[in-house]
Amino acid sequence: MRQLLPIFLAIAPLLAQAQVSPIIDRTDMPALTTGVDSLRLSVASPVLPAAAPPLTRRGANQTWNYASLVPTSQRVETFLPLATVTATSLLYAFTFGALGGVNRATVASPQALPIAAGGALPITDTYQFYNLSTATAAAQEFRSVGFGASLAGTAVPVTYVSQAQQDIIYRFPLSFASPADSSNSYFTTPAAAASVGYLSQKRKRVNRPDAWGTLTTPFGTFQTVRVVTRLQDHDSVSVGGISQGFDLPITREYKWLAKTHHVPLLTITTRLLAGVETVTTVEYRDIYRRIVRLGTRDIAIDAALTAYPNPLATGAPLLLTMPVGSGPFTVVATDVVGRQIFQRPFAGGGLISIDASNFGAYRGVLLLTVTTRQGTATRRVVRE
Repeated sequence: MRQLLPIFLAIAPLLAQAQVSPIIDRTDMPALTTGVDSLRLSVASPVLPAAAPPLTRRGANQTWNYASLVPTSQRVETFLPLATVTATSLLYAFTFGALGGVNRATVASPQALPIAAGGALPITDTYQFYNLSTATAAAQEFRSVGFGASLAGTAVPVTYVSQAQQDIIYRFPLSFASPADSSNSYFTTPAAAASVGYLSQKRKRVNRPDAWGTLTTPFGTFQTVRVVTRLQDHDSVSVGGISQGFDLPITREYKWLAKTHHVPLLTITTRLLAGVETVTTVEYRDIYRRIVRLGTRDIAIDAALTAYPNPLATGAPLLLTMPVGSGPFTVVATDVVGRQIFQRPFAGGGLISIDASNFGAYRGVLLLTVTTRQGTATRRVVRE
């Protein structure tokens, strides 16, 4: 008996962990909802509150308190029954319907293409199509099987090169005890769109459950398992005879999942910019809230913000002036089609220098958006 006691003491924490850590399965995905599954999400400032726990906090039985997040906008995540979307297009029905084979979908969602250069083509009404494994399938997965968009008024389906190269978003069951898993996906625009333009993306996705515990947001307090998703993307675009391929900065999605909620309760997305992991978006499950607009505060920030020299010579730093006492803020630089060049956090106001290394080899028109807790302002800068 004495010999068994050390063994029991060693496995007791593991037994407790298995009892408390949530186990996410196929029933927690949005694909099973009948009718329309509309989920409200609040978007908060990418400048996390000073009291927010560090993203490096991991392990068993953690406590994350994000109750002080303040929504700046809201949106509704909508997942539609497949029949609702395929009824609008025979091409969608043949590609993602019952005759779609490995591309058959179980749910569709109005979402933008997951590609930085997506705005380079004249597309509208974009969808992503997903497949959830059946309850009896040997491999339980939730995966992306393709996309759809209207090109010059015609619905054009986009599929992955093969079933083996579809984007596997989750494998089930998923819990803190699950090992890391990865998938490599690759999709391209079909030949029907080649005369207008070409888009493709190669992606490596790695999911790593790294913690479980209690999460608190303005929406409530929940038992969650956290999954960190690492996305490594290479996008290619060809429009008007100009072709370009580029590697995107490494993206990480810190997602807190809970039973029955169908979408992450909290998602904090970061990008690796100039060697620094930088928060780019914060989004959490929420109820309807009246958003307090910061228009008058935006005017004050806009009046005080300057960016110079402009035009900016390659190799020269960009100088920003911010009101003293403005507190922490972020600077996001995008090109004219919305592709992010960099994002940097800063601790306070005054004269700020942004080193030329943040811009990389980019030349042309940049839109610099400065976001503080007092408001937002944008400046147009030309880099020669």
